[in-house]
Amino acid sequence: MQTARAVPATTVVNLRDLGGIALEPGRHVRHGVVFRSGQLSDLDPEHDMAVAALGIRTVVDLRTADERHWAPDRLPAGARLFVADVLGNNPGVAPARLRALLADPEAAQEALGGGRAEELFAETYRTMVLSPGASAACRAFLETAADAAARPVLFHCTAGKDRTGWATAVLLMILGAGRGTVREEFLAVNPAVRTAFVPQVQRFLDAGGDPDIAAAVIEVRPRYLQVALDAVDERWGGLEGYVEKGLRLPEPVRERLRDGLVATG
Repeated sequence: MQTARAVPATTVVNLRDLGGIALEPGRHVRHGVVFRSGQLSDLDPEHDMAVAALGIRTVVDLRTADERHWAPDRLPAGARLFVADVLGNNPGVAPARLRALLADPEAAQEALGGGRAEELFAETYRTMVLSPGASAACRAFLETAADAAARPVLFHCTAGKDRTGWATAVLLMILGAGRGTVREEFLAVNPAVRTAFVPQVQRFLDAGGDPDIAAAVIEVRPRYLQVALDAVDERWGGLEGYVEKGLRLPEPVRERLRDGLVATG
């Protein structure tokens, strides 16, 4: 199997080109057309040559209004911003509060101890599948990625792991990736995310925070993705039903996605 290629950006965390990921049968995602990452609030458009070289035309921001307010994106030269707020109807859920969850070890223990951190994140993944607002945001992202004039597209949330992870999973499945490939790409971001959050996690641990809570907050885990896939199967009977009835993504859009993002050989 093949995961996305890490792009050696100096001012954007967890930046990955989905190009090269294996699809079925005998196809792969086209290189250089769709990228995933963490937030762009620290991007240096003039000096981060790895980002500049991508030629990004559209940035899709999956974050909440509060996240965008406190850490607004800095856009690559020539790029336009498109907001597709996945958690707009549920802004208090875990992925929108990563740093806050690690800021107070005592409060974290009270709210998230005893395995509750993992439960909270797992429930968030279920919400991302079942919430009409989240589905509308995912559909908006996919419609943007299907627009040849909008590509190359970079989509992101805060750390580039939860909302971005599920959006990546949906995109790859529509393009023809098997669930094993989707799972591999989903988990492949963990090293980059752990590195990005080292300062926050260390402060949390130094103040007496529970390492199990920190791990559940920072990492993506197989269970998180599985909860989302189970929700797709239980509510809609699989991917086709989810795409047609949950996301309401028209077939012509799916065709444009496959035409523009799938390569052979």
